[in-house]
This record gives sequence, structure tokens and C-alpha cells, in this order.
Amino acid sequence: MGLVAWIVVGLIAGWVAGRVVPGAGDYGVLGSLVAGIVGAIVGGYLFALFTSKEDWLTGIDLPTILAAIVGAIVVSFVWQTLTARRA
Repeated sequence: MGLVAWIVVGLIAGWVAGRVVPGAGDYGVLGSLVAGIVGAIVGGYLFALFTSKEDWLTGIDLPTILAAIVGAIVVSFVWQTLTARRA
């Protein structure tokens, strides 16, 4: 997937994760982008583990966006959990 596609999918996934996970919207634009991109990688890896399809990150399509959103929610939730323990 090209860099622009990663950014687009990352923005979409980060925005959705910021709305779903409580407190995740406080990351700002850059934090949402990072959470979305990392989430896309995590989501693609998790979906590849549990399905027969090996590559979930092939372009901007519905399965890729869904995998990225699930991954971004997981990443945001884990980040919120780790930072809440330190506070």
C-alpha cells in the first residue's frame, strides 16, 4: 500500500477509534494518525492470523478500513490502559 493510502486509512481508523474509545480523542490529529497507522498494521496482522486471507492491507477498500479500525481501537484501548496506570 502506498504512503498516501496508509495516511488515508490511518486517518479514517484513527478518527473512528477516537470516537469509540473513551479518552482517545485527546490525542489530537497527529496522535490519531499514528494510532490509525499502527492500528492498521496491528489490525492487518490480527485479521491475517484469524482468517485464511494473508494480506489485509492491500489498498483502500472496505476490508482494509475495517481491519485498520479494529486495530486502531485495540491500539487506542491499550494505550489508554497503559497511560491510566501511570497517572
